[in-house]
Amino acid sequence: MKKMNHTKYAILGILTTGCNTGYAIKQLIDQSLNHFWKISYGQIYPTLKKLVADGLATVQVIPQEGKPDRKEYYLTTTGKLELQKWLQQPISEIPVEKNELLLKLFFSSHQSNASTIQHLEHYRDKLSESYNTYKEIEKMITSYPSNENDAQFWIFTLDYGIRTTLAAIEWCDATIQEIQNKEDLNGQTDI
Repeated sequence: MKKMNHTKYAILGILTTGCNTGYAIKQLIDQSLNHFWKISYGQIYPTLKKLVADGLATVQVIPQEGKPDRKEYYLTTTGKLELQKWLQQPISEIPVEKNELLLKLFFSSHQSNASTIQHLEHYRDKLSESYNTYKEIEKMITSYPSNENDAQFWIFTLDYGIRTTLAAIEWCDATIQEIQNKEDLNGQTDI
């Protein structure tokens, strides 16, 4: 079965937000989607070109003095229908997360508990940074009343990130505590 190219749909969706240039699309990805959906800069322009070739978007070339021409992309009616069709389809699978910390933790009986705890503390610190970033994004979204319909769904998506991040921080704390408790019971500090 052919794997669906979700980047195509991400770009179609982004074009509904008023981000119409490759640069603006990249900015939106970096500020929001990148927290849950990775799209490399190298995927944007080929995807836009394919959307135009498939009749899902149009491109308007705007000459600029002393700079390369600016290309602005707009959804066609067919593009809007394609996005709506995709949005109505059920998800095909629950994504599997690749998580280096969990991989290391799985094999941590082969390293010292101190090293394992250090990895968990570092991961918790990174999660705390993400949480703070999400809270800043939340402030930005709620301060722009012009996109009320979109903003509601952006907040729902962001809330998922906030809740899962808080749960992961709590898991780190509990796991660290469990390792420390086990060390205390066994009277050892390292393997």
